[in-house]
Amino acid sequence: MSEIHLTSFESTAIYAVLVVAALSLVYAYLLFRNVMAEEKGTEQMIRIWTAVREGADAYLGQQLRTILPFVGVLIFALFGSVWIAKPTPEAVEMFGGNARITIAIGRALAFILGAFFSLTVGQLGMRMAVQGNLRVAAASMRNFGDALRIAYRSGTVTGMLTDGLGLFGGTIIFIIFGKAAPDALLGFGFGGTLVALFMRVGGGIYTKAADVGADLVGKVEENLEEDDPRNAAVIADQVGDNVGDCAGMAADIFESYEVTIVSALILGLALLRITGQVYWIVFPLLVRAIGVISSIVGTFSVPVWERTISKGNAWHAMEIAYEVSSVITITFSFLLGATYIRGVDPAHWWQPPLLVSAGVIFNVIVNRLTAYFTATDKPPVQEIAKSTRFGPATTILSGLAEGYESSTWAVFTIAAAIMTSVLVYGGLGMHYSIYGVALIGIGWLTHAGNLVSMDSFGPISDNANGIGEMASMPADARKIMTDLDAVGNTTKAITKGVAIGSAVTAAVALFGSFITDINLVRPDFGEVINIADPRVFIGLLIGGGVPILFGALLVKAVARAANGMVAVVRKEFEVPGVREGTVLPDYRKAVAISTEAAQRELLPVGILVVLIPIVVGFLLKAEALGGFLAGVILSGQLLAVFMSNAGGAWDNAKKLIEEGHYGGKGSDAHKASIVGDTVGDPLKDTAGPALNPLIKVINLISLILAPIVVASDTVDLPTAIIMVILIGVMIWAIRRSKRPAQYNV
Repeated sequence: MSEIHLTSFESTAIYAVLVVAALSLVYAYLLFRNVMAEEKGTEQMIRIWTAVREGADAYLGQQLRTILPFVGVLIFALFGSVWIAKPTPEAVEMFGGNARITIAIGRALAFILGAFFSLTVGQLGMRMAVQGNLRVAAASMRNFGDALRIAYRSGTVTGMLTDGLGLFGGTIIFIIFGKAAPDALLGFGFGGTLVALFMRVGGGIYTKAADVGADLVGKVEENLEEDDPRNAAVIADQVGDNVGDCAGMAADIFESYEVTIVSALILGLALLRITGQVYWIVFPLLVRAIGVISSIVGTFSVPVWERTISKGNAWHAMEIAYEVSSVITITFSFLLGATYIRGVDPAHWWQPPLLVSAGVIFNVIVNRLTAYFTATDKPPVQEIAKSTRFGPATTILSGLAEGYESSTWAVFTIAAAIMTSVLVYGGLGMHYSIYGVALIGIGWLTHAGNLVSMDSFGPISDNANGIGEMASMPADARKIMTDLDAVGNTTKAITKGVAIGSAVTAAVALFGSFITDINLVRPDFGEVINIADPRVFIGLLIGGGVPILFGALLVKAVARAANGMVAVVRKEFEVPGVREGTVLPDYRKAVAISTEAAQRELLPVGILVVLIPIVVGFLLKAEALGGFLAGVILSGQLLAVFMSNAGGAWDNAKKLIEEGHYGGKGSDAHKASIVGDTVGDPLKDTAGPALNPLIKVINLISLILAPIVVASDTVDLPTAIIMVILIGVMIWAIRRSKRPAQYNV
């Protein structure tokens, strides 16, 4: 940082950001102690919970063993990506003749740091959720307020880990590397995003294999309740809620959080080169620090709003808390602009806080839009529920239509967010506009602590409800947990929408970084990628197809695993005494099937995601790689929102019927709604959410490749041979992913 000339205020402020990051971690620890001190409940509740905890721990251990070798190989690849490229002028200025080796080591270490932080958030977040769900179940025997407080604060532990580690990582890398930070920051972002992808894919397959299998046999064939202990898949389903919705989403939002920091700092450093002003870098870090403080205030206040204003309405209490956090962030962002930026750039002090505020506001808009298409009290879900009266076909058609429509409005909203930056900064040039998009991304995820808290609240409440049913808890306690579970379905759907929007915003900022980095190596490249160039259009077509292929492979994986799960559950019902409830089924077989199904998909997915942009870049060159990125962003966003919202709408249509509408539980309409929910499960909880990290992984790999592929306009024979080999490896990965699975039932 010494090579960047900072004022005393700026130097103090940067180190204050580290203090705020540490404060976030301290707050997480205090909440952890608070939750762990709560009562665990009866022996029967603890016995059921122990089975869930052991299954979740076993899965995460196996997943870690699968991920680490892949991460280990990529450490050397990240080192080599710098070693074979020409050092940037900033790196030479900072480190002189040692620039190449220093930056290569820095990128590799930053990659390790990003991967480690992402693993930490995912693994600790899941374990905290498992600890919380038992205590929520126990608290429900006392009162609603205690159960809400424990459920929300269990998720807040993960949220504040996300805030603290994400802010700390980006800031410490900037302090160490100064102007040369972009090279290392790419490694940091890539590490976090890659691990998030693995955790999203693995957790999503695990949870939906169990959920689909449990519903098809337990609900449709045997007319059982959601978490009836006679269902052999019920423990696997409980485990899946944690490894999918907690570990997967926590890692997902964490990597979005860190990637928005990475893109803002990279683009801020580019503007530093142009203007000589340092505030482009300092302001995003300070805003994120403000966001951490506002998240602490907001998350801590949820129980207060429940007691004083919302009076038992958990969702309203969370909304108030989020709005409080938003007001704090917007207010202090403008104060920061008026007192800090105005002193160094009087003409443009208002643009950065305005764009941060726009990010906060568009986040809220996406919240409302997602809630409209997925909430039980809104027309789309009610229309799907009505269609269940005429069978599964009309149920599925209605859900598809709502999902398609929602994706269109979502992409219009994101376009409006980007247009805001164009209107604010457009007169100053593309570099400023793209930086403005990065600031919108900063604002969008400023309250990551609130968002992760809301998301984790869902599976924690769901698991608590499951424990309540399996342990035959009192009716009043079950009512409390059912109410919390219903709120959790809404919060999960909303945070999925926010995660998708943040992914696209971050990807657009990274796309701007891609153009910026290419121009550093080849100044004649310009700021325009010509879509009329056949190579660019080929890249666009390939990019548009990748998310669809990715989604297809994941849905097939869930379907194969669900087939094995159905066979296991059916076989267990044949055991004398299981159907009658006098003998418990063997839960371990179902857990083993979900674990195996999740792990077998990680290697093919990792290979495809890493190799596809490499092959496109080296064979078709930088212009085509730019078109490829555009295709991935557009197709990925539309598909992700469609899958997430259609699946969420089907799920809540089923819950609406279970509340007594259109015949209620056991009716033909209910069975049709279960079919719709089963179709939507792998869409909303596996393939759709996994597209978020996919978009950013591909963008980050392309950004890392940019200085290498732009160095040559031709493809020599050794490169062509290597690319043919890599294409062969990708074909093998696809065939391996599609290979029929043999499960021991």
